[in-house]
Amino acid sequence: MKPIDDATLEQLWYDHDAREARLRQVIQERLAERPAPESPEHVVATYFFAFRSMQLVDAVEEISYHATSGIRHPPAGTLLEQCSAQPAGVDAFDATGRLGLLHVAFPLKMMLQPDGHLTSCDLLHTVAAAIIFDVYENQDARLMSLQIPERVIRTFPGPAYGPLGVRQVTGFPTGEPAFGTILKPTAGITPEEVGQLVEDAARCPLFLFVKEDEDLYPNLDYSPVAQRVRRAAEAIKRAHEQRGGRGLLFAPHISGAPHEILDTVQAVVEAGATAVMLSETFAGGTVRMVREATKHLPRPPALYGHNAGIGVKTRGIWREVIDTLARMDGIDFRQTAPVRPGTPFLKPYGDEWVASERALTRELPGIRPTMIARAGALDQGNIVLNLQDAQQRHLSDSILFLAGSAINSIKNDQGKADPAIGTTAMLQALDLHRAGALSGVPAGQHLAALMAQAQRRHLSELQAALRQRYPELKQ
Repeated sequence: MKPIDDATLEQLWYDHDAREARLRQVIQERLAERPAPESPEHVVATYFFAFRSMQLVDAVEEISYHATSGIRHPPAGTLLEQCSAQPAGVDAFDATGRLGLLHVAFPLKMMLQPDGHLTSCDLLHTVAAAIIFDVYENQDARLMSLQIPERVIRTFPGPAYGPLGVRQVTGFPTGEPAFGTILKPTAGITPEEVGQLVEDAARCPLFLFVKEDEDLYPNLDYSPVAQRVRRAAEAIKRAHEQRGGRGLLFAPHISGAPHEILDTVQAVVEAGATAVMLSETFAGGTVRMVREATKHLPRPPALYGHNAGIGVKTRGIWREVIDTLARMDGIDFRQTAPVRPGTPFLKPYGDEWVASERALTRELPGIRPTMIARAGALDQGNIVLNLQDAQQRHLSDSILFLAGSAINSIKNDQGKADPAIGTTAMLQALDLHRAGALSGVPAGQHLAALMAQAQRRHLSELQAALRQRYPELKQ
């Protein structure tokens, strides 16, 4: 086989993530000095471009032509002019004038429906059109932010509950950490097995939320989703007294073609589902469709906007744009990533992570915040770090700590997965946090200090969980 030359290998090993992190830092510094403009009659999109030959100041004409009216020089005062994009500012990074930030004002006149609303789908196919991402001239392009007029934002439904509403309907008081878990195994399970897994989780009053995995499909001949929900609802009811009267949201996974989704949502709600999970990244418009179709119910299902595959979109559109639109469409829960020492396991991390959580919780007129779901390698070894971070950033009541394998895959002495051990270990770590046993411990020393505390206090379940999750601690 022909060997690959060094120059090609160097290109293939290019660290895209390192460049993205630095690009974000540069852009944040520039926008802090000169923020994106706003206009009451436009959606203002801010882009980063690296053009091969065209200058930033000339790009708006091309964008306007291809993404709005299709006229390069619309006559002044005409409807065509009112429906054409306009320049809103340029920040060139170098003397070429081809690299930097470009602000483009897209007129509401071309988008708004008669009652004054627009949809996230229409918004994105205009501001993230082919002229932005698909032409060769654009060596690089990012859609970084959208300035949407308040009157338009208020036409979106937003979450039905948000963090405080979720706590109210489940009886979880503010000031107390809210936990959730994910059914494991994630596929190949029957309604009976789902019922048993939910019952195991429901016995623990720590949990506010239980969801299926995105790999468990709704319409399976051996595991119809309505039957799964019925079994889960029965299990939650049986565990009611053990939970001290606290509710437990259960979210089955809903997917399929658009014409199937509403029928499936109706079926699971009738079967007792109090939440539903939608793979929002690959189902444009589905979240809002479900939110609008269920908002008349006395208790609409809470919507978990699963973001599997979001990294495909964030190569071109910054995550906070995607998260903001999903929030406006109606998601009550959205995954970010847990705090953990060392190399990141999951994106987002760093400044992107901060921006994502801010997009989900910042003040937005007429729109409730979305509850952050810290998930993806969240476990007993880093839960205290996450609780500490939540307190420092005043987000404690806005975060759902979602642990899957850390609860359901911890094995007992016989080598069998035992969720009771994983749950007890998490409770023990929570008690250590409440006692302040790890206050002031640097993140790099946290794991060793946590194990030392578990050994000193004879917390056998926590020790077992830490050793299984972190093999290096066995030494």
